[in-house]
Amino acid sequence: MVSIMNEALELEIGHKILEVGTGSGWHSATIAEIIAPSSTPRSEWGCIFTLEIIKSLAENSRKNIINSGYADRVKIINADGSMGYSEKAPFDRIVVTAAAPAIPQPLIKQLKTGGIMIIPIGNVSLFQKLLKISKGPDGKIKQKNLGGVAFVPLTGKFGQ
Repeated sequence: MVSIMNEALELEIGHKILEVGTGSGWHSATIAEIIAPSSTPRSEWGCIFTLEIIKSLAENSRKNIINSGYADRVKIINADGSMGYSEKAPFDRIVVTAAAPAIPQPLIKQLKTGGIMIIPIGNVSLFQKLLKISKGPDGKIKQKNLGGVAFVPLTGKFGQ
């Protein structure tokens, strides 16, 4: 699933990414390898801001990111990811790793024009679909269904 989501994000070196739902930190590390490879000068690196609402998960993922050598590219914040991270917006890409009942409007607002968001949408006990959201130059949103998925529920203000 991580590979499918990363491919759909169309990641490039230098992108600024928002991840909602840090989990173990694994997904952030895979994104860091694409947007900020160590073989590229630091001045060209992108950065990932990843939000985790569960404090113990945020702390554990922070340890994993430090131990794996990605702390200079991945910033872990203990916060309600459904609200996004307006302090660092807009983002080139947003990836949500938990199912929301609908696309959270704060995330749409924080997506850069020309940006892409990947998000599972649906009820936790019913069918969910993985959506690819693209924000056009006019600010209009296009959606593409990438197929059926099963994710944990997004919690927080705009969650389940």
